[in-house]
Amino acid sequence: MTAFVESPLQLLCAVEAHAAGHAGARTRVLARADVPALTAGIDAVRALGLPAGLDVEPAPAPRRLPEDTVVVGDPFSGAFQAALLRAPRPPERLVVVDDGLATLDLVRRVLTGSPLVRLTAPPDPLRYGLGALAARRLRRVVAAGRLTLCTTIPLDDDALVGLRGLGVDVRPHDFAWLRSRPQRNAPDEATIVVGSALVADGLVHADRYAAWVRGIAADGPVRYVPHRRHDPLVAALLERLPGVTVDEPGAPVEIRLRGLRPGQRTVMLPSTSAVTLSRLLAPRGVVVAPHAVPDAWWTDRATPELRRHLGRTHALATRAAAESGASGVSARGTAAGPLRPGRPASVASRA
Repeated sequence: MTAFVESPLQLLCAVEAHAAGHAGARTRVLARADVPALTAGIDAVRALGLPAGLDVEPAPAPRRLPEDTVVVGDPFSGAFQAALLRAPRPPERLVVVDDGLATLDLVRRVLTGSPLVRLTAPPDPLRYGLGALAARRLRRVVAAGRLTLCTTIPLDDDALVGLRGLGVDVRPHDFAWLRSRPQRNAPDEATIVVGSALVADGLVHADRYAAWVRGIAADGPVRYVPHRRHDPLVAALLERLPGVTVDEPGAPVEIRLRGLRPGQRTVMLPSTSAVTLSRLLAPRGVVVAPHAVPDAWWTDRATPELRRHLGRTHALATRAAAESGASGVSARGTAAGPLRPGRPASVASRA
């Protein structure tokens, strides 16, 4: 069985799928070699001790998919879609693992048969055409009952019923393999800000974002963990702020922060990390606090559809925390406007 991954989170989720037995006895994970953050991700999962039967290595993007079981983290990827279409027939089984909140958009498109084009993609007839062809081939996999979705994102009942009605095998996970590994050292700062890609993607104004981090640091030392798609100018600015320590981007935050202790908190803008860290940290008594993005922060590139999509983060994080055994889940201060800098409310904490 072969897995193709293009981000650190996809890599981690492919390992989880293999460890849970959803991908076969032997799995060869090919991590896209031209994604720099994957080098640190490979080193991080290897350091934890890979599950039996799994190997990880950097590799170029595939030209065509093999015909046996294939694990993929990003069905919206142009490289994956081209490889899917070049193959003479769809793979025997396709296992999709998480690539962040895009999983929710993928579910919607599987249910509606819409083209596989990500929400942030600019209008492009060629890209739309590729996504439409890829969606058609994916529907053949679904119709044959050969699609498995292995996800840590909580899906609502309607989505689950719809997917299973189509024959999709939905396999939820809560990072059981990662939680089984010995704890790593974690940052000592009381507050860890998990960086966002929204600035680098041109969706949020950089000056508002930097001011937000500065406000959090006014209350005490902050460790800033950049997103793999970070704005270097913003990172350089944050390094100059008193009380802010900026890490290098690299291994998944789920690995880097899983050793946090009660009394510490993680803060982030709407992102997948709010959900994944809620699963890992909320049962340990660590606060996970996603901040809503104020309207004035968004740029013109952030469509209303994208804003609504990201706005689901708080509810998803709350559900992930509850499903993982956390108590005292609170929804205060996260729905519509910015929280007071440095005073994030908890969406997932032990009472």
